[in-house]
Amino acid sequence: MPIIKDTWGKTVDGRNVQRFILKNDNQIEIHVISFGGIITHMFLPDKFRHTADVNLGFDTIEGYLTQKPYFGALVGRYANRIKNGRFTLDGKEYSVTLNRERFSLHGGNEGFDKKIWDAEVKDNKVVLTYVSADGEEGYPGELTTTVTYELTEDNKLILEYTATTTKPTVLNLTNHAYFNLAGHDAGTLKDHMIQINVDQYLPGDSDTIPLGTIADVTGTALDLTEETDLGERIPQVPGGFGFDLNYCAGDPGKLKYVARVAHPPSGRTMKMYTTEPGVQFYTGCNLRGVIGKDGTEYKRFASICLEAQHYPNSPNQDNFPSTVLLPGEVYKQTTIYEFGIDAN
Repeated sequence: MPIIKDTWGKTVDGRNVQRFILKNDNQIEIHVISFGGIITHMFLPDKFRHTADVNLGFDTIEGYLTQKPYFGALVGRYANRIKNGRFTLDGKEYSVTLNRERFSLHGGNEGFDKKIWDAEVKDNKVVLTYVSADGEEGYPGELTTTVTYELTEDNKLILEYTATTTKPTVLNLTNHAYFNLAGHDAGTLKDHMIQINVDQYLPGDSDTIPLGTIADVTGTALDLTEETDLGERIPQVPGGFGFDLNYCAGDPGKLKYVARVAHPPSGRTMKMYTTEPGVQFYTGCNLRGVIGKDGTEYKRFASICLEAQHYPNSPNQDNFPSTVLLPGEVYKQTTIYEFGIDAN
């Protein structure tokens, strides 16, 4: 179906924010805005043909201008954490914005989630482009990033990323959508089932920065290789904070099935595929009193994130898949969310 384009408010400096509405013939509707490449709404049908918005977020642009949870946003230049905001590249040490006490998170104070992206519709895709200046947030090289959103008639949301640089740099891109298949206002992950088709993860420190080792999930509460009741499993995770860790999917550049989420009462399902070597699985432990759409108070464990990405702090870990991008190279990523209905 044709993509609808309109204006969805303005930034504080008066720039228009464009909205794009993608629909297919199966009652799926997804809204994307040019500010941060944010997915603001995601309407999915259930087994009774009733639709609900399963994507946490805000009603208006004002909420996203100051948002902290990165609802639905494109995250960069470097998704997740860089310890102490420092890394060495070609013998030179770089310091990037330290927006947390002991690490740089999601690109710094004004990462890609806070930028207006150039946006157009092309071949029934929303095409977003942003040029990040050399030195922005401390990162070297002028980086040109393009991300496309496509909704297919077989119920797949396809995100494709490319990027090029003028200088050697590090890069890690993802989308930070928060899902609750019962509806964004359900308030809990009760009755959600999950399977993550990965048997290794990255142990981390108190800031969830990887220690540099790779561990097996077997015999731990982190083992989600079989379908698991998420509501029952979250309290079993050590520390009481639920899940906020990177699972090691391996095979960088190869598209592979990584995860499946299901909500049996509604019948909604979602599968995830990605070319990235990792997926950060997060159950919203830091959501506390955020007021979102329809006046809903989003609380801890009200949603999940499945963020396709490279491993956190990779620039400081030689044994992790490299996040270095060189001039003349093209960064590429494909991540797919496939939606379905289980009528049983």
